[in-house]
Amino acid sequence: MTSNVTAVSYGLKLSPSEPEILRSLLADFGATFGGATSTGDGRFEVCTVDFSVPSGYAADIAGLRHAIAAAKENAGRTGVDTAIVPAELRNAERKLLIMDVDSTLIQQEVIELLAAYAGKRDEVTAVTEAAMRGELDFAQSLHARVSVLAGLPADVVESVHAEVKLSEGAAELVAAFKAAGHAVAVVSGGFNQILRPIAEDLGMDYWIANELEIVDGTLTGKVLGAVIDRAAKEKYLREWAAAEGIALEHTIAVGDGANDLDMLGAAGIGVAFNAKPAVLAVADAAINMPYLDAVRHIAGV
Repeated sequence: MTSNVTAVSYGLKLSPSEPEILRSLLADFGATFGGATSTGDGRFEVCTVDFSVPSGYAADIAGLRHAIAAAKENAGRTGVDTAIVPAELRNAERKLLIMDVDSTLIQQEVIELLAAYAGKRDEVTAVTEAAMRGELDFAQSLHARVSVLAGLPADVVESVHAEVKLSEGAAELVAAFKAAGHAVAVVSGGFNQILRPIAEDLGMDYWIANELEIVDGTLTGKVLGAVIDRAAKEKYLREWAAAEGIALEHTIAVGDGANDLDMLGAAGIGVAFNAKPAVLAVADAAINMPYLDAVRHIAGV
């Protein structure tokens, strides 16, 4: 028995011989090859090679990914990432794309932008970075970071919203998935007050984040309800996929920090976007360039 798989290589610049390079890397795994395509839009280039592997490799797609990554490293191929994606996911009639928000859908960390208004940005940034590396409990670190916002006027939220910038290719990625009939969701350890207008503008099917408590027009330094942590992110992935009738094998999760790990692990393919080392070490695929819409090429959209 064999399984159909696609190798997707992407980078700012690919060699014209990329299809041959991929075939050479894959030949050691008993691959038989189908079609290949190459494309570019002036920002980055993509090459895909369809292939089949014997059932021994098909049963261990993670092992195949690690072997290809090691072969790439041994060949000194810097600046190029390769995702190994089951054809079943790429060809699925409906898929669910679920993304982290801070440093993924958007370029910044919202808590840091808010903390700047309290004169605490450097202090909060250090805590955020430690939490994203997985060195701190996320919920505890969030409560500690939000506490510095106590006493700020609520209108700083609008000021921060005006500062937020989408990641390059984010709007195009969402539009492509939606136009193809797929579902798109975002789940964030950030804040609903910032995420809500972004999600509505992009036409997200599902979104959720933490809720900053505001009393008498002032931030209290607290969040309402349960914190959206790494366990919650996986929970919402499963809930939203079930609500859409989409198998987990047909879901794509994208994130950058340790609080995304459960979601990335549960999805059909987990993509690390300019991610922390702890995430790069376990993700199914990695994007190490600023263009979020590279995800569509991995997913076959």
